[in-house]
Amino acid sequence: MAKGEGAESGSAAGLLPTSILQATERPAQVKKEPKKKKQQLSVCSKLCYALGGAPYQVTGCALGFFLQIYLLDVAQVGPFSASIILFVGRAWDAITDPLVGFCISKSSWTCLGRLMPWIIFSTPLAVISYFLIWFVPDFPHGQTYWYLLFYCLFETMVTCFHVPYSALTMFISTEQTERDSATAYRMTVEVLGTVLGTAIQGQIVGQADTPCFQDLNGSTVASQSANHTHGTTSHRETQKAYLLAAGVIICIYVICAVILTLGVREQREPYEAQQAEPIAYFQGLRLVMSHGPYVKLITGFLFTSLAFMLVEGNFVLFCTYTLGFRNEFQNLLLAIMLSATFTIPIWQWFLTRFGKKTAVYIGISSAVPFLVLVALMESNLIITYVVAVAAGISVAAAFLLPWSMLPDVIDDFHLKQPHFHGTEPIFFSFYVFFTKFASGVSLGISTLSLDFAGYQTRGCSQPERVKFTLNMLVTMAPIVLILLGLLLFKLYPIDEERRRQNKKALQALRDEASSSGCSETDSTELASIL
Repeated sequence: MAKGEGAESGSAAGLLPTSILQATERPAQVKKEPKKKKQQLSVCSKLCYALGGAPYQVTGCALGFFLQIYLLDVAQVGPFSASIILFVGRAWDAITDPLVGFCISKSSWTCLGRLMPWIIFSTPLAVISYFLIWFVPDFPHGQTYWYLLFYCLFETMVTCFHVPYSALTMFISTEQTERDSATAYRMTVEVLGTVLGTAIQGQIVGQADTPCFQDLNGSTVASQSANHTHGTTSHRETQKAYLLAAGVIICIYVICAVILTLGVREQREPYEAQQAEPIAYFQGLRLVMSHGPYVKLITGFLFTSLAFMLVEGNFVLFCTYTLGFRNEFQNLLLAIMLSATFTIPIWQWFLTRFGKKTAVYIGISSAVPFLVLVALMESNLIITYVVAVAAGISVAAAFLLPWSMLPDVIDDFHLKQPHFHGTEPIFFSFYVFFTKFASGVSLGISTLSLDFAGYQTRGCSQPERVKFTLNMLVTMAPIVLILLGLLLFKLYPIDEERRRQNKKALQALRDEASSSGCSETDSTELASIL
């Protein structure tokens, strides 16, 4: 770069034609080295960015796996009320995603960026409301409203954290390979977050003696009284265990939010900085939802995500009552998440070697044989652990691939609509909206199904109809949804060849934007020479 500057000084002192020639050549020499430095992300930056994904996954994993059984057996909310809480909470969570995306798209850039202020200011309310979700109030008749209020408040605050964090993927680098690498870091940490959420919640709660009541018909009054006294003491210990787990998780939430804020800096696209105002929200929404690759991608992942959410929401009840592993469910969850954590780097290598669509087909379909095995086999702990480890491999693919493929869709959109910017939050928020709304529907329907099947709150065992319903919710329904999702992925048009073409075209667009900025400076200098 110093050499180029020296050549420019010499030409300014010489003849005018030479100066004009070198002034027009100079931008190509000046722009290359700084741009490479901008696009390169250090390992420290990638780690700081990746740690920002842990709060959403730690809290989401704890809520996804344990909130249903907590409401039914600890808070002792009826199955119908629990289904209302779960459905309304998830549906509200889904609605807040496009609302937050709209507000972010209207936000202006600050010294912290456009996305970071949302992450910073949502964190305090998120941790307070999360803790109160796991608190059992003294007024039993108002418990439904208590849990509904703080569940919806927490989901709102975590949306204000997660939507800007998801959109941050497009602003940490302009290079596809760097974004894919940072996404792999992020997915690894997020799966580690699910491991932490599972381990903390499962192991702490698993140590408590959660009481269950056998059918006491024909027993003596004295034995019923003793059983009730022991149950009351154990029930309080279980409540304290849930609060302790919540306290540990919110500490992790705050620490990761601080590291993300201090360690990541947003970058603006060169061509975006030249635009005066961002696109209007509803105009951007119309363009985004009419973008074919985006619609096909979210539709495919809608079905596959719904499959894994059904498994997640009912897995603890399935292990406890259908398989009879009341004291092993937390260890089975841990086996799934550890397996997923260790296979994230393998899937990252696989998608770079064989392509993302191939990784989708192989990674997500690999869960089907093991779900069939679980549906058909008798209760066997060793086989269940083997299935749990194998399922974790598919969970890793389901974690990594959506967030790795969304930036490709956004790049494709930018090429077709190069004059519109600020649509990144819309892409991410509506993807999360559809998956969360489907999650709310799945949890609501599954809990209502248990109510119709005759679920008994705090029972040591359940009727055969409940066991059969849980079996269908964890095995057969997810299999059908996975197969439907894979069929829809056949329509997804962005393969590896198109990705490479988009990458070259976007680089040419950035070069043009940088050249136009440099040429304005050259014109000013040339006027001074004249």
